[in-house]
Amino acid sequence: MTSVLDLAPVVPVVVLEDAADAVPLARALVAGGLPAIEVTLRTPAALDAIRAVAAEVPDAVVGAGTVTSPAQVADAVAAGARFLVSPGWTDALLDAMAASGVPFLPGVSTVSEVVALLERGVTEMKFFPAEAAGGTPYLKSLGAPLPRARFCPTGGITLASAPAYLALANVGCVGGTWMLPPDALAAKDWGRVQTLAREAAGLRR
Repeated sequence: MTSVLDLAPVVPVVVLEDAADAVPLARALVAGGLPAIEVTLRTPAALDAIRAVAAEVPDAVVGAGTVTSPAQVADAVAAGARFLVSPGWTDALLDAMAASGVPFLPGVSTVSEVVALLERGVTEMKFFPAEAAGGTPYLKSLGAPLPRARFCPTGGITLASAPAYLALANVGCVGGTWMLPPDALAAKDWGRVQTLAREAAGLRR
């Protein structure tokens, strides 16, 4: 599979309370040009949502986010997740993700964490929480000393701030939720989601 960082400029970070919404939401995002979809394991519906998208939306590349344990790695892959994203990492979690057979983005927010991952041979990672952890100035400062590291910054990023992240040489894509406004999800306004997705997909790296 192509690197998660190269599938689209933006990865929607999805929190679903009802698995029945997963397929129409994924179809709207894909139609808008955002095929990589991170479904966070924050709700009881998450695994069923991943399973439904994997089975019914072939053009979607559905992944699992907020992965925090080896057990969740196994459950997510069994449900059909094609990539894994964690907010942080431990040796046990990293070992499980590496053994899963699917691409993964372990979360980092410090230089030491980045160096430790590079030492383990991991060069692609999530930078989280992006805005709170230093934003674009922080990531830019990592480029010269750690040129092998590539990032998907996530956390507090908006349509307005995303281009500054995408302009950085060490950023492959960003994660965000702005194309999933709560009122649109509550109203099941998939047309609005598709429009916002298309706007996000138009951002250039």
